[in-house]
Amino acid sequence: MEQEWQQLNEQVVSLLKTARQQVLQKMQEPLTVAAKSNRKDLVTNIDKSNEQFLIAGIRRIDPTARVLGEEGFGDALTDLKGRVWIVDPIDGTMNFVKQHDHFAMMIGIYQDGVSQLGYIYDVMNDILYAGGPQLGGVWANERQLTAPTDLALSEGLIGASGPLVIHDIAHMQAIVHASAGMRVYGSAGIEMIHILEGKSLGYISHLKPWDIAAGKILLETLGVQVSTIDGRPLDMLSSNLVLVATKKAQRDILQIEEDDVSL
Repeated sequence: MEQEWQQLNEQVVSLLKTARQQVLQKMQEPLTVAAKSNRKDLVTNIDKSNEQFLIAGIRRIDPTARVLGEEGFGDALTDLKGRVWIVDPIDGTMNFVKQHDHFAMMIGIYQDGVSQLGYIYDVMNDILYAGGPQLGGVWANERQLTAPTDLALSEGLIGASGPLVIHDIAHMQAIVHASAGMRVYGSAGIEMIHILEGKSLGYISHLKPWDIAAGKILLETLGVQVSTIDGRPLDMLSSNLVLVATKKAQRDILQIEEDDVSL
């Protein structure tokens, strides 16, 4: 079984590297951009074509698996039975469109709902974060990562969704005030990379399954806590207000929630 997962990992890495080359090539061509739920929720022709490419590759690699993709080219899932791949072809589409930078490709692999392998690809920096229980750790390309320092909320930077802070949802202004400072990167994948690298101690945002599936696997492998804003386990098939944090910072944030703190 271990050899099977190792082989699977090698195939996923190869698939993602090929996808990166295709994305970089297509970025030289004019983009077709459309709004989904609102003018700030964008999708491009590359989001769609990259998801189709990744899902076709997954079907070749793992024919009996089911796939959940952001742009709807996978399967309609009501459970996580069997092997399930969760795919985000371009995470941070606004950054992709406006900056041609600070976006990621993400894949999370689950077996009967249990984390197995996760991948976050920082496309422009060509750094693939890969790992999970089946690999026994997390790597940034060939460099194995160590667990981030277990900082308290006051000791580090917190990643946050701008609208949550602006509208003070779930006491976000008090949480940010209690931290050493707020950072907003506009991509869940890039936010989670900063936590994996120990540059931020947490991240709070409304996330859908494809936004968190890969990061949850990588972060939990390194001892980072991933839950809802009130500390409950995530429902991996629905949207959640997600709290990612070191153990100490999670306790601090949950205390702010429990105490109903405001500035």
